[in-house]
Amino acid sequence: MKPLTVKLHWKHVKKVRAIVDYEEPRVIKRANILNCLHLGLRSSHISKILNVTEKTVTNIANIYLESGLESALHDDQRSGRPVDIDDRERSRIVAMVCTNPPEGHYRWTLDLIVEECEERSLIGGSISREQVRIILQEQDLKPWQEKMWCIPTLDQQYIDRMENVLSAYELPYDENRPVVCVGEKPVALFSDAQPRKPMENPGEVTKVDYEYKRNGSANVFCAVEPKKGVYFNKVTEKRCGVDFADFLKDISEAYPKAEKITLIMDNLSTHKKKSLEGRFLPDEAEKLWSRFEVIHTPIHASWLNQAEIAIGMYSRQCLGDGRVGDIEKLRSKTTAWNRHKNKKATLIEWRFTKSKARKSFAYSVLKVSTSEKT
Repeated sequence: MKPLTVKLHWKHVKKVRAIVDYEEPRVIKRANILNCLHLGLRSSHISKILNVTEKTVTNIANIYLESGLESALHDDQRSGRPVDIDDRERSRIVAMVCTNPPEGHYRWTLDLIVEECEERSLIGGSISREQVRIILQEQDLKPWQEKMWCIPTLDQQYIDRMENVLSAYELPYDENRPVVCVGEKPVALFSDAQPRKPMENPGEVTKVDYEYKRNGSANVFCAVEPKKGVYFNKVTEKRCGVDFADFLKDISEAYPKAEKITLIMDNLSTHKKKSLEGRFLPDEAEKLWSRFEVIHTPIHASWLNQAEIAIGMYSRQCLGDGRVGDIEKLRSKTTAWNRHKNKKATLIEWRFTKSKARKSFAYSVLKVSTSEKT
C-alpha cells in the first residue's frame, strides 16, 4: 500500500501542535493524526501509536486534503431533532432536576431524567436524552456536578481564628520565627496480585492487573514551611498522640536556632499539649511545647491550612494512581519525594488575605483575639 503523503501548511502545523487542552478528546486525536502524517509516519504506525484504525487515518488525511484543517478537526454541525417541549413542560423538568434524585441514586443523569419524566408524566409524550441535554444547557443546569465548600455559621470564634491564621501568613519571612503548617493523610496500602508487565516496545503501555491485595493502611504526617519551600512528610503506622509528639520533635529539631515556631493546625484531638505529655517526661514535654506558638484553624476550615496544598502535591506527585504494597515502600517513596521537593524548594503562594476575607464574607472586625495556645 502506497504510504500517505500529507504536508501541512506551516500555519496549520503551529495550530495543530497547540491543540493540547481542547475540551473534546477526538479533536486532540485528529490533531495528533495530522501531526504524525506531517512528520512522515506510515498510517499503520500511526494507528498503533494512537490506537485508531488505518481507515480513520486515511479519512482524516483525505478530508484535510479536500476540505482543509477545520473540516479535518471538527465534525459538521448536525441539525438534530428539534425540541418540541412547551414552556410548561420545561418548567416541570427544571423543577424536578433542582430537587434531590430518587432514592437509590446519588445524582441526576440524562438517562435518569428521561426515565423520571416518563414515570411522573411530566410531558405529554416521550422525551430523548438530547432534548433533556438541550433544556439543561439552556437553563445552565449541571446536576451531575458538585463542589465541596463547607463554611459553617460565621460567628466571632470563626472570624477570630481565621484572622489569626491569615495574620501569621501575612508576616514577612523570619528565619527566627518560621511558620509551619501541619496536617495528616491516611494512605491505603494495596499490592498487585499479579506481576506488572512493563512496556517492551514503543507505543506500548505498562499493563497492570485489576486484581489487588489489601494490606491495611498507614498515616502520613505532612508539614510545610510555605515561604521557604521546606517539606516534612513522615510515615507512621498510626495517627496516635505519641506519633504526633514524635513528629513535633522532628520539626523542632529541624529549626534548632529558631526562637519560636508558629504551627498552623486543625482541631484534631491529638493536636494538643497532652499528646506530648503522654509521650515525654513532664519537663521535656513542657520544653518542647514552649518552642511552638500554636494557631488552630476554625472548625470545618481546613482550606485555611496550607498543609492541605502540600498534601495535594504529595498525593499527586508521590502516590499518584499507583499502588503501594507495604509501609516500608511508602516510607522509601516519601523520603525520596521529600528530598526532591526540598531540593527544588517549591514555594506556596498564598493570596487569600484578611482584607479579601472581610470582603468575601462581608464582615467587619472590631477586635481580634490572640492566637489560642491550648
